[in-house]
Amino acid sequence: MRTPRSFDPVFLERLAELHGEIDARAGELAAVHGPLLVCRRGCSDCCQDGLTVLEIEAAGILAHRDRWAEPQAVPHPQGRCAFLTVDGACRIYPWRPYVCRTQGLPLRWLEEESPAHEGRSICPLNEREFTRAGVALADLEADRMWTLGEMEGRLASLQAEAAGEFALVRIPLRDLFG
Repeated sequence: MRTPRSFDPVFLERLAELHGEIDARAGELAAVHGPLLVCRRGCSDCCQDGLTVLEIEAAGILAHRDRWAEPQAVPHPQGRCAFLTVDGACRIYPWRPYVCRTQGLPLRWLEEESPAHEGRSICPLNEREFTRAGVALADLEADRMWTLGEMEGRLASLQAEAAGEFALVRIPLRDLFG
């Protein structure tokens, strides 16, 4: 079981600000796609075990442990995210990591082998709705998708600055519940 080191609260505040920026952009995209996104409270198909987060995000989650860890709370059974409740809600929603904040949105990224080529993906449940509406992921304008890269880089830079080293230590989410 891995636990994150402690970080100066200033860095956790900066993490919260970065998460706020991510939420604002993700909210804009969610509004653009509206009813085509089936992601709602209780929709937890994407919330699988094995997810890891940067150490600073793990520390940010643990900083609020008193607000999400009920005395009798137990982790969700293996196979699903430990932080899911029985009804599929997220116990750490206000402090959830970056990857959870963009889940379900149409994603795009540049391929490392050929930067001129991009990959695209979306949650299968949302893809079904896009298809029903006649919206092809391949035809979406880039500004109507979440582009991977910038925010991950900013998060990695914050992690490195807070840790005083460029070591992108990752912590399994399940380890934080224990």
